[in-house]
Amino acid sequence: MKLRSPSHDDQHLTERLGTTGLRLTPQRQQVYDVLRQKRDHPTAEEVFIRAKKAMPEISHATVYNCLDALVKCGLARQVQLERGATRFCPNMTEHGHFHCSVCGTIYDVELPHELPCVAIPSGFEPQSYDVTIHGTCADCARKK
Repeated sequence: MKLRSPSHDDQHLTERLGTTGLRLTPQRQQVYDVLRQKRDHPTAEEVFIRAKKAMPEISHATVYNCLDALVKCGLARQVQLERGATRFCPNMTEHGHFHCSVCGTIYDVELPHELPCVAIPSGFEPQSYDVTIHGTCADCARKK
C-alpha cells in the first residue's frame, strides 16, 4: 500500500468524519480519493474495483461501509438514476445532473439556488433538491 502525505483535504476529511464520531482510516481515505479523482459518479462496485488497485486487501463490505460513512458525514451524496445502481458524487454544492442516455455518462450541472420554474407551496422550506436531466451529451450528439 502506498502511503500519502497529509494534506489540507485530509484534515477536512478527518474533521468531517469526526462530526459523526468516526475516525479517518486508510480505507476511508482511499474510497474518498477514488470518488474525488475521476468525479464520474461511480457505483459502489466501480469504487471497489478502483480502490482495490491501490489497496488490494480492501473488501466489498469495507467499501460499502466507507461510502456509507462518507454520505453520513456529508462528504459524498448518493445519486439514484431510475432503477440503476446507486452512484456516488463528492460534489456537495447544490447542483443537478445530466445523464446521457447514449453513453451513460453523468455530468454535474449548475442550477440556480432557487429554481424559478418550481412553485413551492406557501410555508414550505426546501432544504435541498435533486434534479436529473436526461438527454444526449455533446460527444454522442456529434457522433450521430
